[in-house]
Amino acid sequence: MLFTQDLALPWYFRERHVLGSHHLPKEGPVLLAPTHRARWDALILPMATGRRVTGRDCRFMVTRTEMKGLQGWFLYRLGCFPVDQGRPTLTTLRYAIDLLGAGQQVVVFPEGRINRTDEPIRLQQGLVRLAQMSTTSGIPVKVVPVGIAYSKAIPSAFSRAAVCFEAPLVAEGTGREAAARMSEQLANRMHTAEQAARQAVGRPLRSH
Repeated sequence: MLFTQDLALPWYFRERHVLGSHHLPKEGPVLLAPTHRARWDALILPMATGRRVTGRDCRFMVTRTEMKGLQGWFLYRLGCFPVDQGRPTLTTLRYAIDLLGAGQQVVVFPEGRINRTDEPIRLQQGLVRLAQMSTTSGIPVKVVPVGIAYSKAIPSAFSRAAVCFEAPLVAEGTGREAAARMSEQLANRMHTAEQAARQAVGRPLRSH
């Protein structure tokens, strides 16, 4: 935390904005659903939601390919755990549900990959499935849409960063239709959050 929050971020980003923090629950199980725009996301998000803000760490669910070598060692230190987002195993989902049951905040990038374009947000189903499974397991998780933005598509030194939180969602119902409805709501709120974050860094999101 000393290296990432007190040294790396203040040196690399001359401005760091946090918007909509009143939407972030300070207790209870939380699933954070951020847009994924750069590798810096894993450091920027804890700045706005980590131990110094909520009293708890972020537990990131990341792809297996990112958990290799030196980067993998560093991600483990940040509280990450691996998953095949295309086909998440029940073991991985169960581990995430156990974290939520313990009142932790779990981070899942629902787009599944870094996207630096202004294309419409398209979500994979892992996060919604996890929210549904948590609810049916008696864990009333809140899903918080998050928009992360940078003043440049590829962040450079002395640029600006912003994080915006939207109102939480809760999983209602089970099955594909309920999952599709929740995915659409989540994508819309992530888009709204990203619009606000992009505005804050002086790089408005293009309309489609």
